[in-house]
Amino acid sequence: MDLHYVVQGNGEPIVFLHSGGADLRDWEFMTPSLAQFYKCIAYDGRGAGQSPSPNEIPDYVEDLKNLLDFLDIDNTVLVGHSIGGQIATNFALTYPQRVSKLVLVAPGLTGYQFSPNLVQRFEEIQSMAPNVEKMAQLNLELPIYQVVMASPQRDRMVEMTTHNILRGLEWQHLWKNVQVWGELPAIPPLNELAVKTLFIIGTQDSEDCLGIANLFKQVPDIRFARIESADHMLTLTHSLEVSSIIREFLSESK
Repeated sequence: MDLHYVVQGNGEPIVFLHSGGADLRDWEFMTPSLAQFYKCIAYDGRGAGQSPSPNEIPDYVEDLKNLLDFLDIDNTVLVGHSIGGQIATNFALTYPQRVSKLVLVAPGLTGYQFSPNLVQRFEEIQSMAPNVEKMAQLNLELPIYQVVMASPQRDRMVEMTTHNILRGLEWQHLWKNVQVWGELPAIPPLNELAVKTLFIIGTQDSEDCLGIANLFKQVPDIRFARIESADHMLTLTHSLEVSSIIREFLSESK
């Protein structure tokens, strides 16, 4: 297994999937408390953190499956943040027998059409390459980071974002011939998501993320938790509250 991962605690496994532009440090304030009761596995997605860059367009669902196989985990709780939530959702739809419960923290969603303003901003950020500092600055000026950038976690957020933008530039050539903002894939059949699901989102997150939350209402067995005064990085700024909600959800009977 070439992906970098960290294991803390013992008991029922929980696998944590970090957000885009981040790495397993996304969870550094949450896993210590949860590791008192569970076996917590946080890993760096391919091309992020300390994991190697891909040689072809990565398949994040299969990467997760390979990690579980390597760790001899047949069935696990998945906790995914942002794009990590998108990957966790796709994994639960592809391999439902391997997911005991699903926790989505402000997740992305395959096929979701982001607002034109956000797409334009992402394109502006990419146009600054290879100026990593400028790319990080423009990224962190997005409204979804206003709370974390005014918090004690500001420097940590800047360092993590800068590091992973630099990592992304190592393999962005793989996307050169991929139509990133062209025709989108279909939104997956969320009504077929059979696993018990918890959806957590901050009240200061974007309209796009709140729109994704509405789409997840199709999931048959889902509950929602809103974190007041939290933005997209509630894992860093509201870690104790998020951890408490997750622990309560996991302590319920299947």
